[in-house]
Amino acid sequence: MVTYPEAHILDVVGPLEVLTGAKFFLPEGPEPYAVTLVAPHEGPVSTTSGLSLMAHRSFAAAMADADPIDTLIVSGGHGTTAALEDAELLAFVRQAAGRARRIVSICTGAMILAELGLLDGRRASTHWWWCPILERRYPKVLVDRDAIFVRDGDIWTSAGVTSGMDLALALVEMDFGHAIALQVARYNVMYMMRPGGQSQFSAHLVAQRAEDPAINATLDFILGNPGDPLTVTALAARAGLSERTFARRFKDETEMTPAAYVETARVQAARVALETTTTGVEQIALQTGFQNAERMRRAFQRHLGVSATDYRARFRGSEAAALIRDGPD
Repeated sequence: MVTYPEAHILDVVGPLEVLTGAKFFLPEGPEPYAVTLVAPHEGPVSTTSGLSLMAHRSFAAAMADADPIDTLIVSGGHGTTAALEDAELLAFVRQAAGRARRIVSICTGAMILAELGLLDGRRASTHWWWCPILERRYPKVLVDRDAIFVRDGDIWTSAGVTSGMDLALALVEMDFGHAIALQVARYNVMYMMRPGGQSQFSAHLVAQRAEDPAINATLDFILGNPGDPLTVTALAARAGLSERTFARRFKDETEMTPAAYVETARVQAARVALETTTTGVEQIALQTGFQNAERMRRAFQRHLGVSATDYRARFRGSEAAALIRDGPD
């Protein structure tokens, strides 16, 4: 595991907890994964949480080792920008990649792999915020903006933070089989396969990055009033713009059409209602602007890969979902 100052601590410990947790479900014997944490210097390495991790080896010391590596993992986090300027880090990752059976990045660790050309011509994922940056800076990389994680040959990349645990679980399944991976998932209170992609998390976050005051105000209004008739005509009038100008500026600011954002915001509002209330599915569909449960079902399938009722069952338990269901959705 490669780390560096101001990496995200979960990018490091999340995947490692999943991988090393396999030992609890395997027959007695050697550890399933022997972990070495490598950083600029041996010893404490700061993370964005304020906690420090203890690196086993420095990049310089690890460079002297010619032994094969089973899995090379590169963590991500706020320190990635500085890490991209660290010649010693880049040299180690380049050398280690040449002796690794497979190469993995967590979150913005994909930027480091891309900087070294390891992702050229390959599909890859990273944190949704960094996807457009990865596309612009490394045009040879085929960025999958919605994937939780991507495998392209012997290189695996994950989206943000906790998705590194999803990727690690897939590695456990590859190495030890589905039954062991399922037990590890249950132990860590994880889905064996998480529903949906990165888009399910993005409505409020997209709103935070808009700089145009008119568009920013519109985004806030959509999030606060998902049940309103949010047509382009109505939204453009509220923003004081022509429909054509509004649609263009909205797309420039959010990289989404108004209709796509409205649906994302409505799915998000419906998710919260399904998770936190016992209101029936049909009523939630009306409250969040879908007009009926069938339209909401189709939107949930597009965004999350499950129906609204199935989503509620996953987050509230099947017994509770059965009690509050008011008909098929």
